[in-house]
Amino acid sequence: MEMTSAAPERLRAAGLRVTVQRVAVLEALTARPHASAETVYSRLRGDLSGVALPTVHGILNDLTGAGIVRRVSLPDAASALYEVQDDFDNHHHLQCVECGRVEDVACAVGEAPCLHPSHDHGMRILEATVTYRAICSDCERKK
Repeated sequence: MEMTSAAPERLRAAGLRVTVQRVAVLEALTARPHASAETVYSRLRGDLSGVALPTVHGILNDLTGAGIVRRVSLPDAASALYEVQDDFDNHHHLQCVECGRVEDVACAVGEAPCLHPSHDHGMRILEATVTYRAICSDCERKK
């Protein structure tokens, strides 16, 4: 697998060693955000010999810890989903309650955290997460 994307530089900038497996996982998430570890593994196992599901889980944990990838937990999702983290990106998610499709939705107000609680209890708010639950047009047509 040839390393021609920006993934190697992102890994180096985060202080992580560049490996074929890490690059492949990062590229898979760039191509298909909101993917579970199992989905990433399924995409890679045909092209990357020797990759195992526990390896993908470990890489996702490393990438999440380094701030390159964001873990997204959504209602009704069988497992955590992952997407590439962009320092300048502040968005929420729209999730179809029928098929589970997930799409990004721009922040309701602007800069992070973009939502403020009525009382912060002395804490500095870093992030606010909103999940809009809906039915996508494909599922609506099927009904």
